[in-house]
Amino acid sequence: MSTPQPANAAVLIDDLMEQAVGALEMASYFEAEVLAHRALQRALEARDYERMSRICLPLQEARRQKMQLAQDAGAVTVLEAAALKTGLRSAGMYLVQPPMTAADARALRINADHAGVPVIVLAREPMSRSGARTGKWPIAAVGPSFGAAWGGRDLTIRAYTDPPPGVTPTDNGATRDVLTQKVPVQWFLGACEALGDAAIARMKPEDPAAHQVEDLFELVGAWPLHEKLHQRLADSCRAAMIEPAPTSERRRGAAENPWVF
Repeated sequence: MSTPQPANAAVLIDDLMEQAVGALEMASYFEAEVLAHRALQRALEARDYERMSRICLPLQEARRQKMQLAQDAGAVTVLEAAALKTGLRSAGMYLVQPPMTAADARALRINADHAGVPVIVLAREPMSRSGARTGKWPIAAVGPSFGAAWGGRDLTIRAYTDPPPGVTPTDNGATRDVLTQKVPVQWFLGACEALGDAAIARMKPEDPAAHQVEDLFELVGAWPLHEKLHQRLADSCRAAMIEPAPTSERRRGAAENPWVF
């Protein structure tokens, strides 16, 4: 359950929340996101689940508005490795593919955030040839993990989806296929949604709510562009407010290395 916090800690979190809401009202979405995320992190450190639950909504809204600005570009751009040097200078939707990795996609998004450029950056891995997943595109995102969760390593979220139209499998090249048409926006947004759904599917309902809060905080950090992930985090915060504090440690099995294919 939530632990009473020193008055100064609560005041600091409330002040950040107030600033985030004010930034939202001024349509300063990048600033609102930074402030709301900072408040969420401080509330998590304080185990203040009630405040966490309230912070989720402005954080979700700031990110939703940024996504909408990125979608307004109206087209998906497939990135070449040179983008890692130049960065993303225009709002839009971007697809990262091998030899670039999900870690590269994350770096591009973070740098664009610092520059105030609204982007959605999705990473695909080589076409799968594994059993029932043959012919699928693995879509991946990576993010930091804290403590011993997920095996003590940075975590990976991965979903498997049908490739967009115009993709022909090959035995050559880093992608194991050839993309002959422009990537449809509808496919791109559907793949983004599938990635967030895959993150939610990793959750174990039997885990203590406090552990779920920490898991979801990290999953949202890896893929911050999914509204239902934020809503699930808020729900888990509300559950953690009334549950007894867990007596077991938060552990996960060893994860695969997310930085390679």
